[in-house]
Formats: sequence, structure tokens, C-alpha cells
Amino acid sequence: MVTESGTAGLPEVDLRPQSMLLTLFGDYADREDQVVAATSVLDLFGSVGVGAYATRATLTRMVKRGLLRRVAVGRKAYFGVTAFGRRTVLDGRERAQVSDVVDRNWDGRWTFVSYSLPDAAQRERHVLRSRLAWGGFGMLQAGLWAAPRAVDVVDLLADLDILPNVNAFRGEPLAPSQTERMVAVCYDLAGLAGGYDAFLSRWEQLAAEGADTGTDPLTARILLATDWLLTLRDDPRLPVQLLPDAWPALPALRLHRALESRLRRTAEREARRRVEILEFAPTT
Repeated sequence: MVTESGTAGLPEVDLRPQSMLLTLFGDYADREDQVVAATSVLDLFGSVGVGAYATRATLTRMVKRGLLRRVAVGRKAYFGVTAFGRRTVLDGRERAQVSDVVDRNWDGRWTFVSYSLPDAAQRERHVLRSRLAWGGFGMLQAGLWAAPRAVDVVDLLADLDILPNVNAFRGEPLAPSQTERMVAVCYDLAGLAGGYDAFLSRWEQLAAEGADTGTDPLTARILLATDWLLTLRDDPRLPVQLLPDAWPALPALRLHRALESRLRRTAEREARRRVEILEFAPTT
């Protein structure tokens, strides 16, 4: 489900309620003993144009998926991250707050992954491909994926129960392989650049307006963080040597850092005022 924000003073951003929830919990309630009042979530998301039905449906779906747990206190509902949900939000936060969007220390070596799954294992194949893409791999040819970096493949795929069907290799491509062709086959550079250009166009006006814009800092920060994470989501963060000149990820990173620094303190004050958080021991 995608909702377009329309808050005054903020850019119109296509946001997924689940991504917004992961951002909210990652920034303000990332411990397993913390729970957030459903009413706070509804009020906050309503302020950026996400309706109550969409918010409630997303909360329910995330509980079913094991990302959140629901706690009833009297007649009020609260939600908090599970152990699985906490790993997810911390992984997203680490990715969003990474020190760079390119690899400046590439040693020229690649990690290769090949796999063979039976035709009936369509779901397993889809999950494997999604995980490889998340890990920075691109499909070089059917059954063979490559990433221009060192990747711990066991750690990346350990929970999928398919390691006996996977082989991993580390090394440098040899002739007649051409690095430029490999990058072009594995990655959609034009699409990645377009995502960063769009992020810049959405947020550069707010950055130029200065601090006193009357913008709600909490909703602005949630929108910014979620939009940035969605922009980063498909970026393998390639070595700078493999990227075109004037790669737009670099100015986008500078813009995100400037806005995040400007919004953080006032957003945290607003969160303490508007987001009801209880400490409630998780069930075991």
C-alpha cells in the first residue's frame, strides 16, 4: 500500500505505511521492552495523509508477519518491535545512516554466488533473489549473481535453509570478462541515478528554506528518513571506479545529512510530547 503525503511545507512523497512504521520504531522505540500507543501512531500518520484504515491494516499485517507485537493495556492498544522486528529496524537504520553511498576502497575483487533449485521451489527462488539483491548482488546470468565487494554469503543467507544449494566464490574476473559489461548487466545505473535525482528534487527546496519554515519537525523527519531509506533500498553501493562521473548519490547524501542534522533535536522533542511510549516487558 502506497500513500502520497501532502503536508504543508513538505514535499509530496510516495510512502509505504510499513516503511514509515519501521522508521518510527527505529528512531523512537527500538527496544523490545518499549511499546507505542496505537492512538499516537494514528494521529501522527494522519498528519501526513495516511488514513486510519491503512495504518491499522499495516499494524495488523506487521503483527502477523512477526515484526511487531500487540499489547493491550486496559482498553488501549500498544505496539512494539519483536526480536525479528528489532533486527529489521536496526538493519534499515544502519543502511540509512551509513557513512557513504559508494565504496571508495575496492580491491578489484568480486563475490560470486551460484545456485541450483528445483523447478517447484519458486518461492525459495524468489526469496533468495531478493536477499541477494539486498546484499548488493546483481544477476550476471541465470543462476549466477555477482557483487563487487566481499560478502559473507553464509551470514546473508543462513536463515533461508537453502545453503546446500548455493556455492560462493571470491576473486577477480578474467578475460574475456569486461568489468563495464558486468556492471551494465548486473545493475540498472540509470534507474539508481534517477532515484537519487528524484530525492534531490523533492527535498532541496526545504533544505534551501532554512530552519524557520513552520514545518512540523517530527513528521518532516519521518518522511525524510523513510524516503531516504526507500531511495537507498535498491542501491548496491558500488565502487566509485565503476560509477559514472557526477554520481547523484553523493549530493543526495549531503542533502540528507544536512536536513537530518537540522531536524533531529526538535523532532525528538516533538516525539516526547506526541508519541506515548510505555516500557512493557516482552513475552517469552
